[in-house]
Amino acid sequence: MDYRNELGGTFDTAVSAYDKMRPGYVDELYTEIFNYVHIDGNSNVVEVGSGSGQATEPVLRTGCTLTAVEYGENFSELLKRKFKDYGKFSVITGKFEDVEMEENCFDLVFSATAFHWVPEEKGYPKVFSMLKSGGVFARFANRPRNSQDDPELACEIDEIYDGHYNKYYGVKAGTKKWFTEDTAREISLIPAKYGFTDIKYYLFHRERVFTAEEYIQLLGTYSDHIAIEEKIRTEFFSKIEDAINRHGGKITISDTLDLELARKP
Repeated sequence: MDYRNELGGTFDTAVSAYDKMRPGYVDELYTEIFNYVHIDGNSNVVEVGSGSGQATEPVLRTGCTLTAVEYGENFSELLKRKFKDYGKFSVITGKFEDVEMEENCFDLVFSATAFHWVPEEKGYPKVFSMLKSGGVFARFANRPRNSQDDPELACEIDEIYDGHYNKYYGVKAGTKKWFTEDTAREISLIPAKYGFTDIKYYLFHRERVFTAEEYIQLLGTYSDHIAIEEKIRTEFFSKIEDAINRHGGKITISDTLDLELARKP
């Protein structure tokens, strides 16, 4: 079942937690983007699904004109406040696939952990039409995986997910697939179906450590977790917090960050 329509707006209900808990992206990722496409004060850029702006400021620092397309009204207002000192920044509130955008106008369109909400058959052709010849689409995301350093905690959390999350969504236990380089390669090839060339992809890695309380705050920013019935979600989160506290009070998250780049001929 495709939950995008049901879940796509849930982020907007957790704006402050999202802004606090969701991570940004590593400097090396932006280095690869800017090595691939030159962006400066003469450039025209669009960000798809800006959220609370985790990926926005490094691009704004180039001096470009940046338009954020953000579905959530609360996020849109946060973005306007957060980046009010950048005179060439603006926000359009709406779904990317629905808003009208100029064609053959932009040097870069980028999307950070957001483009999966846009239907492929609408999103890629739209990005292609918006870009100038030689313009670039940069799609990137953060893919977290927990408890690699504590197999017992990982196993216990898996069991808690099986009894709550998996049961709620009807997901078969043991079917979750972690992100791999093969997945990044597959994503990178999608733009070729829509006329893009010069395909490239990169992977980056980092670790983050959370207390039990912090980790629960992080889970509370995930759309599919927010959407769980409150009584079930409260018990679900409480059991995870208890498990982490019984295993030393900290949990390590291993992030894989993938970047896919493609160019309009």
